[in-house]
Amino acid sequence: MRTNPDRRSTSPLDRVRNLGILAHVDAGKTTVTERILHLTGTTHKRGEVHDGTTVTDFDPQERDRGITIFAAAVSCAWDDHRINLIDTPGHVDFSDEVERSLRVLDGAIAVFDAVSGVEPQSESVWRQADRHGVPRIAFVNKMDRTGADLDAAVASMHERLGTVPLVTQMPIGAEDGFTGVVDLPRMRSLVWDGDRGGYEEGPVPDTLREEAHRRRRLLEETVAELHPVALEEFCSRSTVSATTLTAALRDLTRTGEGVVVLCGSAYRDRGIEPLLDAVVACLPSPLDVPAVRGTLDGAERERPADPAAPFAALAFKVNSTATGRLTCLRVYSGTVRKGDTVLDASTRRSERVGRILRIHAGRHTDVDRAVAGDIVAVIGPKGTRAGATLCAPDAPLLLEPPPVADPVVSVAVEARRGADTDRLVSALARLVEEDPSLVVRTDPETGQTVLSGMGELHLEVAVEKIRRAHGLEVGVGRPRVAYRETVVRGVSGLVYRHVKQDGGAGQFAHVVLDTEPLEATGEHGGAGAAVFEFRSAVVGGRVPQEYVRAVEAGCRDALAEGPLGGHPVTGVRVTLTDGATHSKDSSETAFRTAGRLALREALRIGVMALLEPVTEVTVTVPDDAVGAVLGDLAARRGRVSGRAARSGASVITATVPLAELFGYATRLRGRTRGRGTFTARPAGYAPAPAAAAG
Repeated sequence: MRTNPDRRSTSPLDRVRNLGILAHVDAGKTTVTERILHLTGTTHKRGEVHDGTTVTDFDPQERDRGITIFAAAVSCAWDDHRINLIDTPGHVDFSDEVERSLRVLDGAIAVFDAVSGVEPQSESVWRQADRHGVPRIAFVNKMDRTGADLDAAVASMHERLGTVPLVTQMPIGAEDGFTGVVDLPRMRSLVWDGDRGGYEEGPVPDTLREEAHRRRRLLEETVAELHPVALEEFCSRSTVSATTLTAALRDLTRTGEGVVVLCGSAYRDRGIEPLLDAVVACLPSPLDVPAVRGTLDGAERERPADPAAPFAALAFKVNSTATGRLTCLRVYSGTVRKGDTVLDASTRRSERVGRILRIHAGRHTDVDRAVAGDIVAVIGPKGTRAGATLCAPDAPLLLEPPPVADPVVSVAVEARRGADTDRLVSALARLVEEDPSLVVRTDPETGQTVLSGMGELHLEVAVEKIRRAHGLEVGVGRPRVAYRETVVRGVSGLVYRHVKQDGGAGQFAHVVLDTEPLEATGEHGGAGAAVFEFRSAVVGGRVPQEYVRAVEAGCRDALAEGPLGGHPVTGVRVTLTDGATHSKDSSETAFRTAGRLALREALRIGVMALLEPVTEVTVTVPDDAVGAVLGDLAARRGRVSGRAARSGASVITATVPLAELFGYATRLRGRTRGRGTFTARPAGYAPAPAAAAG
């Protein structure tokens, strides 16, 4: 599908395509990217994932693991068009990278495995693209594999994704005998010769002619149902011309009413040229998408994709490299040049653009300027973070940043050598700056440094990056759970006398205490803070008021460590019923000490219970996985409190001990084939099994 020459505008932006490659892990999207780069002359040697020689998987961890981890941008040219291409990760743990990429893209190629069809992460990234309104074309890859079935893959797209597939090709040969395709709009064959490279165009083979006509007719009918011009021609002529069909396919792709489907084998270099033709013909240019909208002083503003308009760009990725601190930008309007001063609208700080680079994954080429529609990297901004808006200082605009998902998995990290603690803090800060989906915090109760992210592989990659980039030895473990202890049955009339004589002024304090359970109040049952109440029932001034306050302070000191395991104590009421003083040796210090030791003794004598933090979990799963998920929640001591149906899925609400949630994200994905998600929020404390804190 070549571009219609009559449609080409005089603007250079009409010849720009900003697109991403989306797929489930191992569907072959990085190989598709490599073949595009090789075919367009951007690279002179084909990179292979299994050899670790791909351009876009340039990070050492990507080459070691054989998967895409970080979104990588490259630029190439085809049919007099510049294509800015982002190869996105296919693993669910790195879906936030996909989210940030989709925010700045105008179109996408969705790659599907011809054997597996729509896979779990295919569905996830498709839904992400739906949320951003990104037009897509589909490429059914690996047609040379045993069991490859284009029709089955297309059927899964219709059933699982709810889209209208517009199949424009028919395979020639099957599995290992796959050699080419029939181009249905133009009714021609495209056959690739692996030895010579490229394809030969010819007539449709006689043995396939009848089936090809049947499939073209089906394509015409589907398009006519959706496109008024095609419908008019179909009704008047009982067919649709190649020109009308091509124009209709373009319109339906850009409105999202249909998805053009092509097929091939990227590994064998078959089907890439028509795929690039479809990119140019069907996917939108920056001029074809709505003008970007932002806010200025609370009012909404619009900026056109015009190099002469005021400059506005969105930072979607930040990287620290040997070249410097790279900030990747999508320029939506205006022009930026080397040496310009721009405004970071998110922080109201001025930043200087020292260099502008055209991105080629791990390599970069200096350019003097970037204009509306460009995806480039800049060196110079010091404090700009992913999601920030860079704009002209005299025409500020704040663009909506990409959403950041809440982390679901946490690990405790520490430097193995005490001398490296400060370096680890600095490394973690840089890590969070580069990847907003990572969160670092210090647990105020356990003192541990906790790193949270989107999955166990996500955290594993993050920790390994610290080890490799900073040469640090990092220990990783499960975060400690912040248990509590509470009073089940208190004591009455506990007498404690504190007497200390060491040559000078002595210490004397006599107190009588009652303890009893105190019911927690508040939304989360006192989560995160000890619930404590102190009363004085002393009469006759036997204990002066200043000493009563000292006793209360001493009791609060005693709450720091309970008798069961040294955990903070919550849910206790203490009543000071009596006491006595000494004219010389009594003091606030003496009564504070007496209060602390008296309550500690009372807690030891009384009946105590261990409490563990619990979370309210909301799990969204496909209907066919509900049984497995409910069984797993029960095994984790979860108590299901509700279940509802929502858009073809089930939403389960349960209360689960926090200690049982470690590893749950990975288990849930395994039980639902990657289609299950969950959120969690603190829900207070509940009694724990006797050995829970052991």
